[in-house]
Amino acid sequence: MPDCEISFDLSRIDFRATSDLLMASYWGAGRSDEVHHRAFTNSLCVGAYIDGKQVGFGRAITDRTVFAYLADIIIWPEHRGQGIGSRLVQALIDHPEVRTVFHWSLSTSDAHGLYEKLGFKPSTDGRYMRFDRDPR
Repeated sequence: MPDCEISFDLSRIDFRATSDLLMASYWGAGRSDEVHHRAFTNSLCVGAYIDGKQVGFGRAITDRTVFAYLADIIIWPEHRGQGIGSRLVQALIDHPEVRTVFHWSLSTSDAHGLYEKLGFKPSTDGRYMRFDRDPR
């Protein structure tokens, strides 16, 4: 794994690169810069940096007490497969402001193995439901 710095300083986030990469992802299609500004401002955000250059991003949507939802965990394509995503998720889970959170959730179509290594399990108990609003 490369020597990677993890930072929760929102002012260090390369907004342009992060927003563009998220809008190109399967889950972020249809979003706008305005949506990302609001989402980042209202979340606990984390960035990964190698030699001062951002290579990853993630955020937790949380009340910082009992509930948190992992969102927008993304690694720049040229840095994928090096464990940076795992470090971002672990940093979010371990952040002092969310130490009391006992319910973490997320949605993924392609990264089950990453999250399972960190202790996440598929929800099959029939309790969880969701409501999706068409973004248009």
